[in-house]
Amino acid sequence: MKVLRTLMVAVLPLALAAGCTTLQGEDKAMLEKSSKDSADAKAAAQQAADAANRAAAAAQQAAAAAQNAANEAKQAGDKADRVFQRGLRKR
Repeated sequence: MKVLRTLMVAVLPLALAAGCTTLQGEDKAMLEKSSKDSADAKAAAQQAADAANRAAAAAQQAAAAAQNAANEAKQAGDKADRVFQRGLRKR
């Protein structure tokens, strides 16, 4: 009887500790779902980053095109002004 009691005192805490450390089916399913969700979120974030990079490149191209158009408009305005001034001097 004393041996049985000693064995119970020694084995019971080990059994409880082992029961707490093993994953149950629900826990495993939740971990797998969390892992899948985080992988999906990572993929979505990467797609968003790629789209943002493409948008930034397009915006940079648009800014360069606008700057070129502004320069051309200034040159055309300067030329028109010179032609107008020349016309005034001829009169």
